[in-house]
Amino acid sequence: MAYGVKIAKGDAYKRAAAKRRHIRIRKKVSGTPERPRLVVTRTNRGITAQVIDDLAGHTLASASHLDGTIRGGEGGKSDQAKQVGALVAERAKAAGVEAVVFDRGGNKYAGRIAALADAAREAGLKF
Repeated sequence: MAYGVKIAKGDAYKRAAAKRRHIRIRKKVSGTPERPRLVVTRTNRGITAQVIDDLAGHTLASASHLDGTIRGGEGGKSDQAKQVGALVAERAKAAGVEAVVFDRGGNKYAGRIAALADAAREAGLKF
């Protein structure tokens, strides 16, 4: 079954492979009102997280490395990811979300992705 992602070379191949992985994950992972989806988007410069109810098509909470409380902070990208994870968990709890389904967005569960997830768990969000 074709996923509609062309095979390329170099960095484009990596992006295409990540897109295929994300499509495979999204076949199985979906957010509901009781348990929305925590989506992580990683770039070379930063990281963003959103809590989405897929049935209604609404974003319930979000956080980014560009938020005023995080931007320009001390530490590296993993520290930024931890701050984003704690912030999105805090905002999700304020929106009444207790548990989420984790969508790593085709990225490996390591490094910044794992740091964000661990920080969200420590802040009280259940996976």
